[in-house]
Amino acid sequence: MTKLRWGMIGGGEGSQIGPAHRLGAQADGLFSFAAGALDANPEKGRAYAQSLGIAKNRAYGDWQEMLAGEQARDDRIDLVTVATPNNSHFEITKAFLEAGFNVLCEKPMTMTVEEGEEIVRVARASGKICAVNYCYSAYPMVRQMKAMVAAGELGRIRTVVANFSHGHHAAGDDAENPRVRWRYDPAQAGVSGQMADCGIHALHLASFILGDEVRELSADFASTVAGRVLEDDAMVNFRTERGTVGRLWTSTIALGRQHGLDIQVFGETGGFRWASEQPNQVYYHRLGRRVEIMEKGEAGLSDEASRLSRVAIAHPEGFPLAVANIYVDLAAQLNSGAPANFPTAEDGLRSMAAVHASVASAAERGVWVDARPPMFR
Repeated sequence: MTKLRWGMIGGGEGSQIGPAHRLGAQADGLFSFAAGALDANPEKGRAYAQSLGIAKNRAYGDWQEMLAGEQARDDRIDLVTVATPNNSHFEITKAFLEAGFNVLCEKPMTMTVEEGEEIVRVARASGKICAVNYCYSAYPMVRQMKAMVAAGELGRIRTVVANFSHGHHAAGDDAENPRVRWRYDPAQAGVSGQMADCGIHALHLASFILGDEVRELSADFASTVAGRVLEDDAMVNFRTERGTVGRLWTSTIALGRQHGLDIQVFGETGGFRWASEQPNQVYYHRLGRRVEIMEKGEAGLSDEASRLSRVAIAHPEGFPLAVANIYVDLAAQLNSGAPANFPTAEDGLRSMAAVHASVASAAERGVWVDARPPMFR
């Protein structure tokens, strides 16, 4: 099978997310790293791209140069990943979709709901893929939970509880740290800090596992460290379209928690819990029976969980391979038209609508608001 050609914008030297994408895209031999505009500094970006093996004439100085250069080629890239700062996602994603490229965009897909709706319209009109990197949905045991819920093994879902809370921004003296500062600056992060950065991962995970969407929510935001404009702690209550009760806590000041992403689902006849720090296990409790531990790689799991497990049972598969699973699903659709198991522009839009709804609710001391984007109401 011929490798698909892949390009990347952003994610340069020192980036937190860039290495995960480069490892993920190439982990299964499905993509070759063919083009890149990797840094805001054009010369630095060109040099770094070439150091990673990209040909000199495809090591671009900026995304506009990359777009023009790839459009002119017969061997243009099949997929481009957008891993730039949040406030540039919309412009770059829209331009590449309109030019006929498939796009994987880092979250949040856009800064506003209106931009999100525009991306959905452009993606639908172009006929191209617009995926969003909610990569936690691609862990094998998350896929197992989704399959079990869809099969009715937990009965009607009553409650879902999601957390994405860590303590890595708890210090009050990190205001000048550029990797921290931007997250609480409206000019760079938008209307929300922690909810837009981490909370939407947990919210998407809940919707993904349930196969359901958030209909309305009530939020409480707090900025606990002096000088922060945007929230560093948030609590969101929500209801889904099917009536499931949802609870979400997301925080950056939760000292003692490390990565802090976990989820619990409670149905009429069973419940389970999963944590990203122990991603190989799901704790499953059926009504009237003892708790079971389901293990990645064991016999009897769903086809989706088995398909995305690469190594033998008891060996860990972590974050880079979850990102790789997004690329596996993208390659499957690009090569054979397989179903879109990856998060799409519609998911990115719903997340941004939930962020703005949370901001509006918090400003009104927790009033319940419609969390759906206007085009989906």
